[in-house]
Amino acid sequence: MKYDVIIVGSGAGGCASAWQLACRGVRVLLVERGPRLARDGSTLDTDTVFRRKAFLADERWNDASGAGFVPQERFNLGGKTKWYGAALMRFDPREFDADPDHACPGWPISYAEIQPWYELAEHLLGVRRFEIEPDLARIVTGLRAADSAWTSVPLGMGLSSRILEHLEEATHFDGFASPRGLKSDGEVSLLDSVRANPNISIVVDKRVTDLLADADPLRVSGVLCEDGTRYVGDRVLLAAGALHSPQLLERYVARHGLAGRLPGTSRIGRAYKSHLLTALLAFSPRRQRDLLRKTAALFHDAFPHSSAQPLGFLDGPLLAPELPAWTPRPVAAALAARAYGFFLQTEDGSHADNRVRTGTTPGDPPVLDYDPKRQPGALAEHRRFVRKLAAGLLRMGFATVTKPIPLSGTAHACGTLAAGHDPSSSVVDSAGRVHGTENLYVVDGSALPRIGRVNPALTIYAWSLRVSSHLVEQGEQHGDRIARRNQVRA
Repeated sequence: MKYDVIIVGSGAGGCASAWQLACRGVRVLLVERGPRLARDGSTLDTDTVFRRKAFLADERWNDASGAGFVPQERFNLGGKTKWYGAALMRFDPREFDADPDHACPGWPISYAEIQPWYELAEHLLGVRRFEIEPDLARIVTGLRAADSAWTSVPLGMGLSSRILEHLEEATHFDGFASPRGLKSDGEVSLLDSVRANPNISIVVDKRVTDLLADADPLRVSGVLCEDGTRYVGDRVLLAAGALHSPQLLERYVARHGLAGRLPGTSRIGRAYKSHLLTALLAFSPRRQRDLLRKTAALFHDAFPHSSAQPLGFLDGPLLAPELPAWTPRPVAAALAARAYGFFLQTEDGSHADNRVRTGTTPGDPPVLDYDPKRQPGALAEHRRFVRKLAAGLLRMGFATVTKPIPLSGTAHACGTLAAGHDPSSSVVDSAGRVHGTENLYVVDGSALPRIGRVNPALTIYAWSLRVSSHLVEQGEQHGDRIARRNQVRA
């Protein structure tokens, strides 16, 4: 069977495009590398998820020095949205403009052009704001009392209003997958609503390893899976994520000798960004009783590229892996009961040497060459931001501990197939099409030229909805032209 569109990957971008195309009557195939997650409660079990890391992919990579590591990637239907995708905030309009002082390129589209797709994504994902809880309210008030430059905004969340009726889910959504469907992940909010449509097919446990070429390799004809299965389609959408989509394109370009024909090939895999990230734990003499916790985001006027958001509920089993192995369980539980966690993130700029690439020879692990020191301005802002929040909490009586997120923390990976008008500095155009190809598009975080200061998930959803809508419109216009031509001939 030949499909109108084949989508590789089912994270935020893949699910959004699949929903859009299926609703518009397009014959679409969604190919996911991993399985469907079980809904037996195992995805809420702290020991299974965090200690045994049962749902993390065991895929070896190398860093720039050749040392091996395992990125925190998850291959399952719905991708990372099943685990992390509850915090759903828009980028600020200014984050679509270039910021040369911070080494940030501009988007090829304006905020106004993506705004309708933000609105649609928020509607589909049921984004809501929960009332700020008492402990966090006291923290925000205390920070602002000492420094009025601190501001807070309600944090848009993709959580069901019923989640507070289920204590286990309310305290285990940040980093966990919801068996009841109380988190607005890509599968629950998008795929489930079109799964029964006859024009959509979803296959899981199928790893796409190559793109297939038409007679002219500037046009792809489908995908090849690891088990030898081939799927043929008129268009292919890459949605495998910023670590994996560029590898597929890099291999395709090399195999067909397209480096001299495709104008953006020198940028494939480059300008990797994943936010500068630090986890901060604040310990208080008093117990912290908030449940959701992720109800507000914090900003400071002196740090325009940075934000902080609370981590989800913290208990002894969640805290224990961060403590010395000899720490007694009752001590871990007592500390967790008095702890409030925060996730601090700063937008890094675009540096060509921060990149993803395939191994040097077949069989070699892929390489993630990333060094935050290449962007000293961003790194300096992040460090000052971490110190500012830690100092503010200390004045309020909290003892703080910080932990930078290492290279393996790839939850916010973006930028490796960046969109732009100029093919010499970007890989895809404003419509998501790979420069120089006829029918290859990118709908995942790879296309984001900037990562902003908040989580990128909602922006990936919006970008994908926009790209796939334009694809449908192009197809309809093409069909109208054929129909008119046939009428003339008749």
